[in-house]
Amino acid sequence: MTYQIRMKNCAFFARHGVLDEEETLGQRFYVDAVLTVEPAKALETDSIESTVDYGVAFKVIERIVTGERRYLIEALALEVAKALADRFPQIRRAEITVRKPNAPVAGVLDHVEVTVAWPA
Repeated sequence: MTYQIRMKNCAFFARHGVLDEEETLGQRFYVDAVLTVEPAKALETDSIESTVDYGVAFKVIERIVTGERRYLIEALALEVAKALADRFPQIRRAEITVRKPNAPVAGVLDHVEVTVAWPA
């Protein structure tokens, strides 16, 4: 048996992208995390030590997204997924979506997003 923890619209200001202007100006990025968790004893013992502390998970996401520049949001999403799986061994699958609302495209769109799952 597994269960899921969902974190939606975690917002961070960062400087990812291929263009120099994206690094210079920066923009807001939004991250969703869907974490499939093996419960161990967490559901029976009601213990935070046995599950994924989503406050800590948020900090892991924040450290990566606001850290080193990535050209591709795909690479950013994969790094977040791997870091969460490393930090919390009870995570069986981490599905990370990164949204970039101000993608530099010649047209009108709400946002560009990618979703990466680890392990694939």
